[in-house]
Amino acid sequence: MTARVGVVTFPGSLDDGDAARAVRIAGAEPVRLWHGDPDLHGVDAVVLPGGFSYGDYLRCGAIARFAPVMETVVEAARGGLPVLGICNGFQILCEAHLLPGALTRNQHLHFRNRDQVLRIEATGTAWTNAFQPGQEVLVPVKNGEGCYVADPATLDRLEGEGRVVARYLGGNPNGSQRDIAAITNEAGNVVGIMPHPEHAVEALTGPSLDGLGFFTSVLKHLVGAPA
Repeated sequence: MTARVGVVTFPGSLDDGDAARAVRIAGAEPVRLWHGDPDLHGVDAVVLPGGFSYGDYLRCGAIARFAPVMETVVEAARGGLPVLGICNGFQILCEAHLLPGALTRNQHLHFRNRDQVLRIEATGTAWTNAFQPGQEVLVPVKNGEGCYVADPATLDRLEGEGRVVARYLGGNPNGSQRDIAAITNEAGNVVGIMPHPEHAVEALTGPSLDGLGFFTSVLKHLVGAPA
């Protein structure tokens, strides 16, 4: 049976179509989910896409965190549902307290849009098991509020528990502490990433095909997950 991966659309979402296409290219069935509908329609995993949910009012992700769909996503994630938050989706996961820390204004105060090399640090998550530890990948980054921050104790805990999923190489585009580009929760089913793997799944439009591994990883995870 083909895995069904939900992609949530919020008012102001920008990359929901790209995320759905990446899901399809990876071999799963994308299921479009609406912010105002708490029903996840039986999906096997969820992607919170990039964009500017609710216009980024108050703080990026602060309003989206209270959307009806997020009540269900939070509960399901705590029960083991794989959830990937990309860019604005990462911000929403932090606002929803599924991941620690916060994403703040880029230290240089400029929007940054470029192709970015990442080093994959953690390969035991639902979204990165297709990679090798230390593997370098090239995916686009595009953000204005992508600077990951947390208190020193939280940063040390993430490091000590192997929960830093990816780091920036060749220059930090936003000033994120310890060059952190992606993190995971303790269970490894929830991952937040600031760069955009969904924009690196086709040779025609992306700088590489490296982003596809995030989406094939969750399919591999679902195959091995208990029924």
